[in-house]
Amino acid sequence: MKIIKDNIQLNELKDMADNSFGELVKAVVDIENEIIAVDAELHSDEEALLLENGSEQRNLWGINLYPELTGEDFIEFDSMINLRPLQGNRSRGIDDSEIRKKIKLIIDKLVRK
Repeated sequence: MKIIKDNIQLNELKDMADNSFGELVKAVVDIENEIIAVDAELHSDEEALLLENGSEQRNLWGINLYPELTGEDFIEFDSMINLRPLQGNRSRGIDDSEIRKKIKLIIDKLVRK
């Protein structure tokens, strides 16, 4: 498990996927600090790592990355940590299109293809 602040190569994500779930890498994005935690079995573990390093809960969103796919299929907005009725998010997905847009921009900036 690691925090990505600068960038990560797509090949490294592919290796992570091969060593865990096969086709996906779980990640948690901090939309305020524009960093991601990757390479854990659970989104909650990545969430805890980011919280320990100063992130705020309201800024953390769980996603899955599919390194073998491209375009819209590369990012899946699905995680139990996204269930936040008090923030208006009532699903495992990310209901707010602006938050999804921020996440896409952060991933595009940090993942080198």
